[in-house]
Amino acid sequence: MTKTTAAPKRDYRDMNRLMSLMTGDEKHGPAATSTLDALWVLYDRVLRVTPDTVDAPGRDRFLLSKGHGPMAYYAVLAAHGFFGEELLPGFGAYDSPLGHHPDRMLVPGVEIGSGSLGHGLPLAVGSVLGLRAQGLTDPRVWVLIGDAELDEGSNHEALAYAGPAGLEQLHTVVIDNASSSYARPGGIAARFEAAGWSVGSVDGRDHEALYAAFTAPHPGQPRAVVARVDPKD
Repeated sequence: MTKTTAAPKRDYRDMNRLMSLMTGDEKHGPAATSTLDALWVLYDRVLRVTPDTVDAPGRDRFLLSKGHGPMAYYAVLAAHGFFGEELLPGFGAYDSPLGHHPDRMLVPGVEIGSGSLGHGLPLAVGSVLGLRAQGLTDPRVWVLIGDAELDEGSNHEALAYAGPAGLEQLHTVVIDNASSSYARPGGIAARFEAAGWSVGSVDGRDHEALYAAFTAPHPGQPRAVVARVDPKD
């Protein structure tokens, strides 16, 4: 990736401007904007990772499973100095590192290449197990998935394993914009609770509610936060 000067850290009010810099086809705009508030709160107040610690063993890991709509992710990374905002207008261009799916080899701070539905949560489970095997019990692993990804069996296998295994380092944010095909008795939260997870459900646009849900104690259990977002937003 071409080296650029990292942008100064910005305010949430800059997000609309940064998002507007990314133009062109196949933007998957709704998929991106539904994640914006959760991503902002995570990077601004929760995740223990900075542009200077992207390779540090003790960093928190964030995995964007909902990688087919990465515009908000790129905007938040740029706002927090992981790369310069001058890269944003090239989003999706042939010679741009900012592809329609994020590439961990090209974009600083990106932990996985993603976009294929159902991969992120299993990768997050494996990341926690890998950290444990190295004796690293402090770093937390966060993964953001879409509600439609729960149509994929791989996610159900991962969440069914993580609860009984007591993967306390694992945190899953489910963006619920009513796009899944299959209803679940009791809703998404009930599915995680049945598998032994600590679960919170919040308004996905309410920053204080998101922060409280992200930081709630959950000893001995993985944590899931279902962030409800109106699909018309």
